[in-house]
Amino acid sequence: MILYHLIALTFACIIDKVIGDPPNWPHPVRWMGALIHKLEQVLNKGRYRKLKGIIMLFIVLMAAGGITFLIIWLFYEIHPIAGILAEGILIFTAIAQKSLKDAALEVYEPLAAGDMEEARLKLSYIVGRDTDRLDEPGIVRAAVETVAENTSDGITAPLFWAMIGGAPMALIYRAINTCDSMVGHRSERYIDFGWASARVDDIANWIPSRLTSVCIMLTQKPEHSPYGKAWGILLRDAPKHPSPNSGWGEAAVAALLGVQLGGINFYKGVISNRATMGMPMVLLEKEHIIKSISIMNKTVFLFLLLLWTGGMFLELAFTWI
Repeated sequence: MILYHLIALTFACIIDKVIGDPPNWPHPVRWMGALIHKLEQVLNKGRYRKLKGIIMLFIVLMAAGGITFLIIWLFYEIHPIAGILAEGILIFTAIAQKSLKDAALEVYEPLAAGDMEEARLKLSYIVGRDTDRLDEPGIVRAAVETVAENTSDGITAPLFWAMIGGAPMALIYRAINTCDSMVGHRSERYIDFGWASARVDDIANWIPSRLTSVCIMLTQKPEHSPYGKAWGILLRDAPKHPSPNSGWGEAAVAALLGVQLGGINFYKGVISNRATMGMPMVLLEKEHIIKSISIMNKTVFLFLLLLWTGGMFLELAFTWI
């Protein structure tokens, strides 16, 4: 089955490269979001909110995994090729390589044309921070951070889980990630109810984020430092991030480009001072957005090779056993 999963996830990447996420597509993540919103409204009140958050997470994961498993089982009953094609289409809905590239380019293009207001507006669609007063380096930093962080969350992590358990695990991962995005905050409303979603998301991303950072570091020679120093920057800075996983992609990209990410952001006018990633060997400029996209594309290719290597090793090991 691992071989089938590998073929399916590769097919998914090809579909994503060609068509991305078409508007008005009946996307499973939208259905997950609607279910999470409904359950949150019903359960996130009164006592035992942490327990209720666990119940919410369990229901969402069972729905995502159960429905996907049933679909895949039915198609594999028809024929293995039908099963692989169905898996590929479902895994495709869990990844967002083309969407991430397009979103970053929508920030880069007005920036390259000198239209700062349009660049700020496009950036506001993909980040939570205040963008209305950002200068060019601030806009570039936000875009590069988004590409670096979401290379794992939006592409390699679902592919990793797809190799382990096919489309059902890819959609379960996407459900975990969606729960965390919607309720896994430290605000008064969600600190208890979203506790389980945040913790499970940390666990689900622990291995993929670190494997992704290794692939990022192997995509190209660091632009402004020797390899040893770049690896040192990664290992020094990645653990500084508030998230146990998000810092690995950001620190790796910062080390390769010789720039500094992180620092001060504003959210609805409230200052947030995050740890910095990397060293400011050069100032951030708009071309770093293009470079981050290139790193993302090469990282995904290397990650696919890694999955194929590891997956075939496991397939042979299971055959020998």
